[in-house]
Amino acid sequence: MWSVADTLRGPYQEAEYGSVILPFTVLRRLECVMEPHRETMAEIVKQYSGEQQRRTHLKIKTRTADSTGMSFWTTSDYTLERALQDPENLAENLIDYVAGFSSNLDVFKSFDFENVLRALDSRERLSQVASHFAGIDLSPESVSNADMGDLFENLIYRFAESANDGAGQFYTPRDVVRLLVDLVYAEDTEALRDRGQVRSIYDPTVGTGGMLTVADEHLHDLNQSATTALFGQEVNPRTYAICKADLLIKGQDATNVRQGDTLVTDRFADRKFDYVLSNPPFGTDWKAIASQVTNEHERGGQGRFAPGLPGTGDAAMLFLLHVASKLRDIDEYGRGGKAGIVLNGSPLFNGGAGSGPSAIRGHMLENDLVEAIVALPNDMFYNTGIATYLWILSNAKPAERKGTVQLIDATGLGSKLRKSIGSKRVEIAEKKRAEVVQTFASRELSATSKILENRDFAYWTITVERPLRLNFECTPERISDVAEHRALGKVTGLVEALGSFGERMYLNREEFLRDVGKHLGDEDIRLTTAQRKALWQTIGQQDEAADVCYVQSGKNEGEMEPDPTLRDTDNIPFGWGGHPKTHNAAQETIDAYFEAEVKPHAPDAWVDKTKTKTGYEIPFTRHFYEYMPPRPLEEIDADLNRIVGEILAILKEVEA
Repeated sequence: MWSVADTLRGPYQEAEYGSVILPFTVLRRLECVMEPHRETMAEIVKQYSGEQQRRTHLKIKTRTADSTGMSFWTTSDYTLERALQDPENLAENLIDYVAGFSSNLDVFKSFDFENVLRALDSRERLSQVASHFAGIDLSPESVSNADMGDLFENLIYRFAESANDGAGQFYTPRDVVRLLVDLVYAEDTEALRDRGQVRSIYDPTVGTGGMLTVADEHLHDLNQSATTALFGQEVNPRTYAICKADLLIKGQDATNVRQGDTLVTDRFADRKFDYVLSNPPFGTDWKAIASQVTNEHERGGQGRFAPGLPGTGDAAMLFLLHVASKLRDIDEYGRGGKAGIVLNGSPLFNGGAGSGPSAIRGHMLENDLVEAIVALPNDMFYNTGIATYLWILSNAKPAERKGTVQLIDATGLGSKLRKSIGSKRVEIAEKKRAEVVQTFASRELSATSKILENRDFAYWTITVERPLRLNFECTPERISDVAEHRALGKVTGLVEALGSFGERMYLNREEFLRDVGKHLGDEDIRLTTAQRKALWQTIGQQDEAADVCYVQSGKNEGEMEPDPTLRDTDNIPFGWGGHPKTHNAAQETIDAYFEAEVKPHAPDAWVDKTKTKTGYEIPFTRHFYEYMPPRPLEEIDADLNRIVGEILAILKEVEA
C-alpha cells in the first residue's frame, strides 16, 4: 500500500501521502468486499427506491453462514478498473463512483476525497494511483478482517510518523490488545460459550477499531453463534472514517460509530455496555476542554467526572472515570460490566491526599471497581518507552475477588523484537500472554502476583504542628530587615524609633509587643494590626529556649500558635498497628500512631485535626521491590585494583 508513495513523490510532500493512501485503501477494500455481490446489488437498487428496503433485502440476499449480510451498496456501475477505461474523465468517474454509496457509508467526506481526487488529477498522478490500487487484492479471502485492521492501523502509524504527528497515539500494538482482551474475557470464558450469547463491546477512543476487531473475533472464537454489537467514538476524522467503514464491512450497524471528543460529549450517554476497552492517548492535556469537563464535574452525581478532576496536564484519569461509568448495570443474575484500559504510571500515585487524582482512586477502590492491574514491560509502544499498565475493572466481581485488587508484575515477560518499530522494542509472545491470563484467572500468589485489600491502598495524611517560639531583639541587622520590608519600610520614623529602643533580647512575644508598643507610642508612631504582625514576624527569630507564642485573637485565641517552619505531614496507612481498616477507626489509629511515632521525638507536638485528609495511592513497584545487597567491599576493591593495573600497563606501553 505504502509503495504508492513512490508515485506521489515530487508533487506531494511526505506528510501528505496518507491523505491519498488512506481513502484509496478504504475504497479498494469496499470494492473487493462488494465484488461478488454487484449483480445482486444492482437488482435490489433497481427494484427498491427506499434505503431501508434496499438495506433489508440486501442483507437477506447476501447473508451466509459466516456473515450477517451486507448493509451498504453503491448505485454506481463504476469500479476502479472500469473508471480507468475512460482516462479523460477519470476524476469525474471516481467522484461519481464514491457519490453512489449508500448514505450510511459517508466516510469519504471525512477524507475530503473529492478534493483529493481533483488534486491528484491536476498533479497528473490520478491514473497511476488508481491503477496501483486496482491491482491489489483486498478481498476478505485474501486479507482477513483482523489483518485488514492491522493494515489500517499500520498505514495510520506511517502517516502520522511521516507527519511527525504522535504516531503511537493512533496505534495500539496487537500483543497489548490481545492481552487486554484475554484478561477482560478471562472469567467469562465459560459463560461466553453458551448458546444465544449477545454482548455489547464499546471503545471510547476507538481509533480505527483495532480493539473492537480483536474483541469481536476472540468472542466468536469462543462461540461462533454469539452475537456482538460493536460501539465506538473517535475524535480524529480519518480514523473515524476507517473504523466506520471497517465495521460496516463486518455487518455492524454504522450508526454505532460516532465522531466527537468523548470527554466533551458522550455520544452514547444513554447506553452502558457489557465490555469496555480503551487505550487513551498518553499524556494528553485537557486545557482546551477544561470548562466543559469542569461543568460536568460540578454537576455532582449526575456527571461522569463527579468523583474528582486530575491536573489539566494529563487526561488519563478522566478516561478512567468515563470507562467506569459505561459498565452495564448489574442484572438479576449478578452479571454486570467489565473493562480494560491501558494507562501510564501516573494514575497509580499522582496527587496527594485530598487531591483530584487521589479522590478518583478512592472512588474506584471504595466502589470495588478495580479487579486487577498488570504492569507491562517497558518499550511496548510505538511512541513511548515509559512504564504502562493494564487496569481491569468490574462492577460485579466474583465473591472471591470482592474487596481486593490483584497486582501482576509482567515486566519480565517481554521478548526483544528483531527489529524495533519506533520506540517498540519488546513484545509479549503468545505463551507469555497465556501465563499472565492464567495468573489472573487462578488468582495465583507468587513473586509476580499479589492480592491486596482495597483499603491497603488507603491512608490518612496528618499535619503535625509544633509551637512557635521566637526571641526578639532590635539589632542593626533586624532593623535593616524592617527597613527593607515592603510595608514597614514606608512607616515614617519606624526605623529610627526601633534604633533607639535598645538591644535587650526578649524571650516572650507578649512582653516584647507591650514594651515596643509603648516605645513607639512615645515616638508618636501608630501601627495597624497588620503592620504590628509584620513587625514581630520580621524582628523575631526561632529560638527553642523562648516562651511559646499563643494565638492572640479569633476562634483559636489562647491556643498554642504553630510554627509553619516546623510543620510536617505524615501518611498513616489504614490498619496501621493492627487497627481496623475503616474510616471510623481514623481517630484511634491516628492517636496511636502519634503516641508511638511522633511524641517520643517531639513532646510538644500536636496533630491539627482540621487538616487530616484521606488519600489513596497504588504504589505498584513497592509491592514487588526486592532488596539487592551491595557487593562486598573486598570485591569492589579487587575490581578497582585490577582496573588500575590495566591502566598502568597501558600507560607503560605508551611511554615505551
